[in-house]
Amino acid sequence: MRFTQRCVVAVAATAVAAGIAAGPALARPAPSFIGRFHTLSTIASTVPANGDVNPYGVVVIRKTVGRLRAGNILVSNFNNKANQQGTGRTIVQITPGGRRTLFASISARRLPGACPGGVGLTTALAVLPGGWVVVGSTPSADGMAATAQAGCLIVLGPLGRVRETIAGHGINGPWDATAVNFGSYSDLFVTNVLNGTVAARGAVVRRGTVLRLRLSLSRRRPPRLTSVVTIASGLAQQTNPAAFVLGPTGVGLGRGGTLYIASTQDNRITAVPNALFRRGSAGPGRLLTSGGALAGPLGLAIAPNGNVLTVNANNGKIVETTPSGVQLATKLLDSSGHPAGSGALFGLAVAPRGRGVYYVDDAVNTLRLLH
Repeated sequence: MRFTQRCVVAVAATAVAAGIAAGPALARPAPSFIGRFHTLSTIASTVPANGDVNPYGVVVIRKTVGRLRAGNILVSNFNNKANQQGTGRTIVQITPGGRRTLFASISARRLPGACPGGVGLTTALAVLPGGWVVVGSTPSADGMAATAQAGCLIVLGPLGRVRETIAGHGINGPWDATAVNFGSYSDLFVTNVLNGTVAARGAVVRRGTVLRLRLSLSRRRPPRLTSVVTIASGLAQQTNPAAFVLGPTGVGLGRGGTLYIASTQDNRITAVPNALFRRGSAGPGRLLTSGGALAGPLGLAIAPNGNVLTVNANNGKIVETTPSGVQLATKLLDSSGHPAGSGALFGLAVAPRGRGVYYVDDAVNTLRLLH
């Protein structure tokens, strides 16, 4: 994503600096997770041999299987070497020590199933038991949102070979995802940003969704889709010449089964209770927090202490918010660009044993670590 516009956000700088920010202070918050970290390290470039840029998705591999190695990080690329959005087709694997290898290069012509529009890999990236890698595709014919199509979810085996696609069922511009595993099945939560968005030609439409896809798992066969439930809807979406699309982006499952959603276009985080078992939509979810230190929240992850971590599109900062809505802490992760940090951040993931936060820096196409 390449943001060039300013997002009008009122940031209460003195309150944030004091550890106090927008959101109801219902209880004394626990100590900050990111507050203990003070170092930023560049791990590696995310650019593979074909020149793909604009890293989006980030996920830490938990178990060694096939070519996947526990502790390594997978990163998906959204742009091709010409910097056209929605045309990236590679996933790289990076060791904590900085060694990068190509995990997969996905050809639209060789997909085993439907994927309307082809391949443009998004932040929707997850690893399921057995080494099944699921990545979202929200493709564009020319790098512009006007030619974006519905795309699909692409499922790869642990050797990096595409095994199936999942299209339709409400999947329309899969933008981010998170998964929770239960032995014989996984629940995959996917945000969608193209429901009426392209047709609106830059106007805001409130038709973004979050789907819960239940996938039956097998060691030898690709995951099988058994059910789909729309658990959130009515989220704000908008095409943007610089940013491609603004809409529901990061998702993370917190304690008690609450799913948190970063709603980029309207600068807020919402919460959907009972996300694992609900049978219908909670609408856009209840408001957790808005404004304050948020400045176009994109990627989202859940910290080990249960707090919600988001990274801003417009100022290069990470924000930590408690489940009660207190914006507890911020850290500057990138200061490049105009304005500072604009368009630099997207996907993030908590490092193993909570030793930091991995994130992609789109401004310089690198994987970095806050620790």
